[in-house]
Amino acid sequence: MYIGLPKEIKEHEFRVALSPAGVKGLTDSGHKVFVGKGAGEGSGFSDNNYRDAGAIILKDNHQVYEEAELIVKVKEPLPQEYPCLREEHILFAYLHLAGEQQLIPVLQDKKLVAIGYETVLAGDGTLPLLAPMSEIAGRMAIILGTQYLIKNNGGKGVLLCGVPGVAPSRVVILGGGIVGINATKVAVGLGAEVVVFDISLPRLRYLDDIFGPRIVTLLPNSHNLDEKLEGADLVIGAVLVPGGKTPVLVTREDIKVMKKKSVIIDVAVDQGGCVETIRPTTHKNPTYEVDGVIHYGVTNMPGAVPHTSTLALTNATYPYIKKIADFGLEQALEEDSGLKAGVNICRGEIVHKEVARCAKNYSLSSVACEQ
Repeated sequence: MYIGLPKEIKEHEFRVALSPAGVKGLTDSGHKVFVGKGAGEGSGFSDNNYRDAGAIILKDNHQVYEEAELIVKVKEPLPQEYPCLREEHILFAYLHLAGEQQLIPVLQDKKLVAIGYETVLAGDGTLPLLAPMSEIAGRMAIILGTQYLIKNNGGKGVLLCGVPGVAPSRVVILGGGIVGINATKVAVGLGAEVVVFDISLPRLRYLDDIFGPRIVTLLPNSHNLDEKLEGADLVIGAVLVPGGKTPVLVTREDIKVMKKKSVIIDVAVDQGGCVETIRPTTHKNPTYEVDGVIHYGVTNMPGAVPHTSTLALTNATYPYIKKIADFGLEQALEEDSGLKAGVNICRGEIVHKEVARCAKNYSLSSVACEQ
């Protein structure tokens, strides 16, 4: 199969879809891999690294799209890339169509197959391709939160862990999934006062078993949220509906009663966000204020640590990419129901129920996805 790795063009997106080691695994199996010139430089991988792995380096992304049938990306295509998409393409990337609804009709009109990393399922119902970036984003959220709480960065001037004789800061984490548990690990490790909300009692029991009295676990009813948000120094949005729009847990009214210069980092922003006042931002301009509360809404947080992120992403995606390449899309989907669950749009039809709920004037198709 002909596989293409375009250079990412999203602002301050330095990741690349596969490391040279991943490319070598594909070329050793007889597949051709086309890599856009400079695609891996931001992650610390040179064009020569990819040549040594057997890839063919092309001078621009347009050529990559022209040559390849399987397009492997990190982030969703941007408008500049729309003209490059063709009916023959299989697009495999983080699509997050609930937060990028304008992309839905584009992908439908192109009549290609679009598979979202974020909706591929493992046998146990978990999200294996979302997991590595969620781990990174969860850990980064606390690190970034500590930075924005510093006075010189516009924060209220508090140290997350406190010191002897001074109480630690309160971190409120909304969601106990992969993002939430990784944020909790770092926050607990730093010595913060940590409160974790989740709608699942079994999940709260699991977190309690792991962290014990070092955290407080609560259900997100209005009383509990109001009480803990009012005293929060740092709030982490870690809510996920696979493939769907994130429900709002923190309203504008909640923001008004939070401490001035407290910080919100909503990792769920790429799916709409769980904070009513959040909006997408970039690494170049990551924050803004609403009612005196600092908001951070960068949609590609792991792009700031691209070397780690690219290696972690390749570890997760490579087996699926190789399966599609080795067997073809139809057989790969037939043999792997979890991969099939990742198909969002197929030949003009929306085939994922959560994406269909987000698409205006569209209804879920029952058409099976076949090559």
